Order: sequence, then structure tokens, then C-alpha cells
Amino acid sequence: MEQNAQRELRAANPDWTVSELMAHLAKALASDGPALSFGATSITHVSEPISVVVATTGSSGVSKSVGLSASSLIASARASHKFLVAESGNSWSLLLPLTHIAGINVLIRSLELGTEPIDLRNFKGEYPRVDFTAIVPTQLFRAINGDERLLRHLKDAKTVLVGGAQLTPELHQQAKNLGINIVTTYGMTETSGGCVYNGIPLDGVEIMTTPEKVIAIKGSVVAKTYLGAESLWESKIIDGWFLTSDIGRLENGKLLVEGRNDDILISGGENISLSAIEIVLQKEFPGQSFAAFAVKDSQWGDALHIAVSGEESLNEEEVNNFLAGQFGAAGKPKGYLFLPELPLIGIGKVDRNQLVDLHMEASN
Repeated sequence: MEQNAQRELRAANPDWTVSELMAHLAKALASDGPALSFGATSITHVSEPISVVVATTGSSGVSKSVGLSASSLIASARASHKFLVAESGNSWSLLLPLTHIAGINVLIRSLELGTEPIDLRNFKGEYPRVDFTAIVPTQLFRAINGDERLLRHLKDAKTVLVGGAQLTPELHQQAKNLGINIVTTYGMTETSGGCVYNGIPLDGVEIMTTPEKVIAIKGSVVAKTYLGAESLWESKIIDGWFLTSDIGRLENGKLLVEGRNDDILISGGENISLSAIEIVLQKEFPGQSFAAFAVKDSQWGDALHIAVSGEESLNEEEVNNFLAGQFGAAGKPKGYLFLPELPLIGIGKVDRNQLVDLHMEASN
């Protein structure tokens, strides 16, 4: 990277108000000030096209600093607004952390609309009405199951974007029944956040799946690089397509995300999707939150374990019989881990690596 093509990278100050942050972000996007970093990074300078750096671990647990250009971020915001039929003066609320691309996108979308988002992250009192907001499935679950203040806010909004993790059909239907206008989003930091809405790519975005069913994304929203790990980035770009870590399929022009290509365990010679385990458990036992994870085992290779969080008691034998009926003998869990809350990476994604660590600690 040539020194004369660099610009200063400044960390976004967590003490900045939203107004101050918007001002710094606007200058970063216009190349009228330093680029801004969100999340921990040791990098102090970036190449000229990069305006925003977002530190992300993703579901893999591997830390990466994603370099995003102003053109990619603005293209994402404009494509989102076109899908939502948003107009100048419309408002967004901020319910997500600014260490995540989905929260940063709320700021950029607001800049595009000429408004300032209403910061509800630590808000006291009744939430004001807004036109749009973005949340993760966990927040939607809490709204439907007791958080009346949030529920009213979501019902009053024109559209609620839900992403960051898989939204179960049951929770989606519950939201629709309550009058919440849900739009599901799929994307990641490397694609400037959500770039597929309700299974349909936004304007300027192309999607395909490889013969191995890996989802690939192309278009103006794709990031520039992984800072300090450029070779890793290059390995993810094939003929201009960004290869995600997810598998899926296209059906009638819509993208159906089936899980991650690294969430398959091989137990007793049988392949089992951890995501599939979680989906069927959540549907059958809606009073609990589940996360499936694999523990290395001399007998099974990968031994399926289940982490459980929830207020209701769980009948392990009932769960064992249910999963064995769904997935065969290999689908019967070899152990359970009961936790007050499931550990998360970023927003909405379960940290399976930490679950393995917690299991090992409990076993010692």
C-alpha cells in the first residue's frame, strides 16, 4: 500500500452524541476528514478509497477489519431506501450497537434522508414513532414476549428490517399477526450489511450459488478488503464475486439461506447441520432458546451438544427422542449445557466457540 495514497483512520468515540457521530461520518464519507473505525483495530491509516472500517468476528470467531468505501455504503443506503420507498424527511430509530454494520447503516441512511436517527439504545420512556427501524430476531422475540414498549414501536413503524441471524418462520408469522411489517434482510459487513431483502437482491446487487451451494454476492455494495489480511480477502473474491460462508439455494428467483458451510458436524459418519438442529428445536419447543455445537469425541468424531436458555424446564429425554426421530441416531445429543443466556458474537449470532469452552469448563 503506497504511503501517499493513505488517509488517517480515527476511532469513533463512544462518548460522541449521535449528532457528533453523524457529523464525523459525513466528513469521512465525503473524504473531508479522517476515515472512521468502529470496533477495536490497531490500524492508524487506510488507503484513500476506504472511508469506514468495521471490526467483525462474524460467526467463525476470527477477527477481521473490513474496509468499506463511501460509494459502497451510500449505494447500500440508496438501494435500501428504494426498496422501502423511503422519502426525504423519513426517520429511522437506532436500536442496534454502532460496533455493527447494521447500526452504522442506520446513520448513513439517515444522512441520505436528511434526518437524524432517534437513538433508542439507552432511551427512557415511551419510544417515539419513526418510519423505519432495524433489529435482530432476539429483539423481535422480546417485543412479542413481554416488551410492550418495543412492541408498540415496531407496530407503529412503516417497516421493520430484521437481520443479523435467521428469523424462524414461527416468529415471523407472530410478528405479521400483530401487524408488524417485517422485511427480512441478508448480508454481512463485507456486503455493507443487508443486501438481500425478503430473498430479493437490492438494486445493484447480484447473487448466485456455487455448485457446492455457497452463496456468492457481487455488486457495488461489496467491501474493498480486509485490512492487514489482504490475502484472505483475495481468497474470498472469485471473478468479482464475494464468496460468503453461507450455503443456500435460489428458488423462484428468491434466495433461501440454509445455514453456514462450516456448521456441518460429522457424527458417527453422519452429516448433521447445526442450524437445522436449532431450527427444528425452536419450532418444537418455543419456550426455550437453543444453540447446537460440536465437541470432539473419540467415539463419534463430532459429538452433538445442545446449549439451552429459557425460563421453562426442559425434558432432555423428550428432546432426545424428538431429534432422533428427525435426524436418526446421530441426531441424539450427547450432552446439554444450561445457561442463563446464550453467548453471542456481535448481534444475534451465537458464539459456538465459547459454548465449547463453557462445556469444557463444566466437564472439568
